[in-house]
Amino acid sequence: MTDIEAPGSAGTQLPRGDHEFTVRQRTQTQLVLRRFVRHRAAMVSLVVFVLIILWAFIGPHLWHYSYQKYTEDNSRPPSLKHPFGTDSSGYDGYAQVMRGTQTSLKIAIMIALGSTLLGAVWGAVAGFYRGLVDAVMMRIADLVLTLPLFAIALVISSRTGGSWYWIAIVIAGLTWAYVARVVRSAVLSLREKEFIEAARALGASDTRIIFRHLLPNALGPIIVNATILVATGILTETALSFLGFGVQPRTPPWGCWSPRRRRRSTPGPGSSTSPARSSSPSR
Repeated sequence: MTDIEAPGSAGTQLPRGDHEFTVRQRTQTQLVLRRFVRHRAAMVSLVVFVLIILWAFIGPHLWHYSYQKYTEDNSRPPSLKHPFGTDSSGYDGYAQVMRGTQTSLKIAIMIALGSTLLGAVWGAVAGFYRGLVDAVMMRIADLVLTLPLFAIALVISSRTGGSWYWIAIVIAGLTWAYVARVVRSAVLSLREKEFIEAARALGASDTRIIFRHLLPNALGPIIVNATILVATGILTETALSFLGFGVQPRTPPWGCWSPRRRRRSTPGPGSSTSPARSSSPSR
């Protein structure tokens, strides 16, 4: 780099503006993580979600009552000793709510992961190949969408003994088609982009194009549908447990608060002032 003399000022040296700089290449994952960290609402939601998980899975080990053990306090209203009160059998409501949250989270997360993985791959393959492959695969997805989710989940759950993982597998197997349709629509648009043509010109295989280029760029709608499936899983599992066909009371989910619970509860201040009391699982 050479120095030039500034006009109008004798003896003043100014550097030439040809500075060297380097550009660091970032992967798709690094770009996604960088945008996520800079999004305040996303970070706040992540912190709240982590706190709920810690409360559900670590809280029961720190709380002085177990959801499986009786106490001498029957039908007590909320207090410092029992924040969510107790039922007529003496079970602590706060311990049962923590256990119910743990069970419901496991079911919901398993449903979201299973449905999202299967639906994303199914939709990406159908959208990428189009033609006959697309027609056959999406007709299968349409057939799954016509099946009555709640009725089939109720029948299979009653035959499998109410195991939480069987309930999650059944619901995931009937909801993946929603993700497949959304991902297919995104892939149909992405496959015509210039970077896909460049990958083909460089000799990239179809598998690499689908998993390395198409699915990462369709991550937005995939994440949105995954969050919706979490809510769908919780609501479906809750309805099954409410009717007595869901998870068995030995591992109570949120849906185990039922008319049976309300019939056993003695009316008192806690039954009307504490919403959490009415949502604690029954035995």
